[in-house]
Amino acid sequence: MNLKNLLLGCFLMAIASAMNSGAHAQSAQTTPPKGAPPRAETAARLTIEVSGGEKETPVENASVYVKYVESHLLKDKKFELNVKTNREGTAHVPDAPMGKVLIQVVAEGWKTYGKWFEVTDPKQTLKVHLERPAKWY
Repeated sequence: MNLKNLLLGCFLMAIASAMNSGAHAQSAQTTPPKGAPPRAETAARLTIEVSGGEKETPVENASVYVKYVESHLLKDKKFELNVKTNREGTAHVPDAPMGKVLIQVVAEGWKTYGKWFEVTDPKQTLKVHLERPAKWY
């Protein structure tokens, strides 16, 4: 009976000292400085410049869809981001993935555009040129 009490006491002391050192280690950790949140290495800021016609005029208020697939072991996940172009015809996608993405552009008065691009640079700019639809008689 005495041996059991001795082992139990040693076990409880070991747990208490481990918890005490763990709490001390947590309080000693430094917190990252407040500012920009940490970005994943696979994320990029993608800029898409949309122009149209023979004069290369910027297309304002065009819907830009960025579609991509993340591979997983059991089932792939499909994601879609939707942004609009500004007056200069540019759309910024802040957390675009690196790799193969589908860019689709839909604007009123222009043909719909869609093409696969390979995003390799973290700050890549893609240029999209839209055409006018054919005249209906």
